[in-house]
Formats: sequence, C-alpha cells, structure tokens
Amino acid sequence: ELDLAVKLDPETVEAHAVLALLYFSQNKLEEAAYEYEIALKNASILEPRNTDIYKNLGIIYLRQKKYDLAQEVYRKVIGITPDDSEAYYYLGNALDQLNKRREAYKFFEKAIELKPDYADALNYLGYLYAEENIKLDKAEELIKMALALQPNNGAYVDSLGWVYFRKEKYQDSVQELERASRLAQDPVIFDHLGDAYFKINDRVKAKINWEKALELDASLSKVSNKIKELTKVKK
Repeated sequence: ELDLAVKLDPETVEAHAVLALLYFSQNKLEEAAYEYEIALKNASILEPRNTDIYKNLGIIYLRQKKYDLAQEVYRKVIGITPDDSEAYYYLGNALDQLNKRREAYKFFEKAIELKPDYADALNYLGYLYAEENIKLDKAEELIKMALALQPNNGAYVDSLGWVYFRKEKYQDSVQELERASRLAQDPVIFDHLGDAYFKINDRVKAKINWEKALELDASLSKVSNKIKELTKVKK
C-alpha cells in the first residue's frame, strides 16, 4: 500500500517517510536512506520546519558510517531548531568519529546545557575526556550524573571504570569494569578490563579478558598485539 501511495503521489512526504521507517526496521539502510532523501526533498518545500526526517536520516548515516553526511544533516537541524538537544548530541557523535574531538566537545556541552539530564550526552562527554586523559575530575562528575539516571547502563559503568584507570585507581577500575562486563557484552569493556588487570599485575586475567574482547570483535588489532606482547614477556 505504501509503494502504491508513493507511485500515485510521488511528492507525498509522509508515505516516503513511513516507507523509510519500515526499511529501517528491517535494517535495510540503503533503501531507508533513499526514501528519506526523497521525503526530504519534498519536505524542504512542503514542510520546511519538519526536522524529524533530517534527524532520522542522520541516524542512518551514522549507522552507515557516513559521518560527513551525518554532520551536514544535523547542522541543518540546528539551523532550523537551535534548541534541539538531540541534534547537538548526534552532531558531536559524528564529529568525534571524524576525529574532530575539540569541535565535538562544544556540541556535547550544548546538548547538556539544553537538557541537563541527557544521560547519553553526559556519559559521552565524560568518556571523551577520559579517552583524551584530560579534565578527569569533570569526566568522573559527568559520568556519575549519567549513572544516577541509569545506574545499570553497562556503557556508563565502563566509562567510570575507564576514568578510574586514567586516574591510576586500578583496583577501583577493576571493580567497575567487572560490573560493566556483567551488564554488557562489549569488546571495549573486556579490553579495558584486561588493561586494568594488567596494571595490577594479574596477567592471567588480563589475557582472559583481552581474549574475550577478540572473541566479540576479531578486528581489534591493538588487543591482538597486547596478547602477543604478553606472551613474549612470559617467554
């Protein structure tokens, strides 16, 4: 019926948008993006202030790792609705993936300014600070705010464990990362946990967790190298 609606009235914004959602739910990202792009062309004329299509298309671009296109879309959303906290968050996400972290910071900060209880933005900014090994007290504060909102979010617990690692609080790091590993089966968490165990000289558990990370994502060459180096040291 949707296909028929599109054929009968190819300028129907809603039909293209709903068809795009259907494709997205089936993980057919190329088809979903195509329908959103058509809807967007028509919406820009018929519904110029409707940002939902832009935002949904941006999420697809992020999933497709088309980060340049994603950041263009979210900049357009901000141009139309400058108080949209989600647009700032996803723009920050795209910029981080493009290795433009300094620029990404300000968009995460703006998202939090607009929505102080935006847990994902609080966690993402805190984790970025930890990754860069800067503003570690602020990073801890932000992540704990996110955890107050979602205490059993494995990604957030991992972020806190990683802040403790950066602060050289390795026992605290192990404790939080062990909890994170029970909440979410994520290769990054097991990689971090392996690093933390290595720092407290538990090489057996370090190797076990690095191997778990590789089981979940065999493409993690840095983790493979850590295991190789550990094996060399043992010899």
